[in-house]
Amino acid sequence: MSHLHIDDFTHDVARILMQCYMSFPRPVALYVEDIVGPTEVDDVGLHSTRHMSCLGAMLWLADEGYLRYQATIFQEGLEQAVLTNRAFVLLTALSDLRFEETDPQLPATVRLEKATLAEQIIHAIRAQDSSRTTALVRYLLSRNPQPVGKEEFAPIGAKL
Repeated sequence: MSHLHIDDFTHDVARILMQCYMSFPRPVALYVEDIVGPTEVDDVGLHSTRHMSCLGAMLWLADEGYLRYQATIFQEGLEQAVLTNRAFVLLTALSDLRFEETDPQLPATVRLEKATLAEQIIHAIRAQDSSRTTALVRYLLSRNPQPVGKEEFAPIGAKL
């Protein structure tokens, strides 16, 4: 049985990280509404559980060292959010987890880029593939950055 709050969390994490990745290294304002869409506030002005869960995911990512931010924007999001080195390295490293093989006809640089977690997460989000998005985020969160080996760059002409 799937736990909906965990599915929501992994999808929020994917979108949060990709929003920061797409603007990297420039800090960006992250708004909950951009991640989960508009939500209603109740009669006393409190945000929905869904809204607060997304904000919680943003803060959790910062607490766990995946992003930095300057300040919260009330309960609307984070100001000046940027990926940490850890998140950048994890997202741009070649992934051992791959759901599709890249076309061997593509140039080596394109094949390498498509093998990164960032590109796979972007593809899963665009395809609205919930299972892949969840799997890729869980894989990402379970990893520690490793030094990039020089052999990773052999396909694009690096001398070993």
